[in-house]
Amino acid sequence: MEALSNEELMEQVAQGDLDLLKVLFERHHVHVFNFLHKMCGDKMLSEDLTQEVFYKVMKYRSSYKNGNFVSWMFTIARNSLHTHFRRNKENHDNIDDSSFKLISENEEKEEEYSHLQKALAKLSAADRELLILNRFQEIKYNELAEIIGSTPGAVKTKVNRALQKLKAIYFQNI
Repeated sequence: MEALSNEELMEQVAQGDLDLLKVLFERHHVHVFNFLHKMCGDKMLSEDLTQEVFYKVMKYRSSYKNGNFVSWMFTIARNSLHTHFRRNKENHDNIDDSSFKLISENEEKEEEYSHLQKALAKLSAADRELLILNRFQEIKYNELAEIIGSTPGAVKTKVNRALQKLKAIYFQNI
């Protein structure tokens, strides 16, 4: 099963072979968790939402239309995160809130990484999301355009502008 592409696996899952969902989970759960954790800064919430993403992959498998699986999966992840923050406004900071909280699980992390995380936290949620998906999760511009509902050219421009903002914030405090 390891030789099958994500799309071939998802096609079989969509046709009812739910055992193959385990392979997709093993391939991608860390990427989904990392994306969600970098977006919200909450490890437990990220774990819960990662499980929710794969539950939705299973639940809505019939809506998969042979497109790029990773794009489809990250679209579900984005939507799950946004839905969570919409539903829980009174309990959590808004995802667009500039006071994005950072969870420091390991105090011995390198200072540069911490500084980068703080700089990322100061970006708008939209800019942070683009950079995390493109630079950390290595999602290509075409796939990213599909995820956010834009064109590859517009996405490339948005990513470059977000990088410039990140660069300004990062070097402002050094």
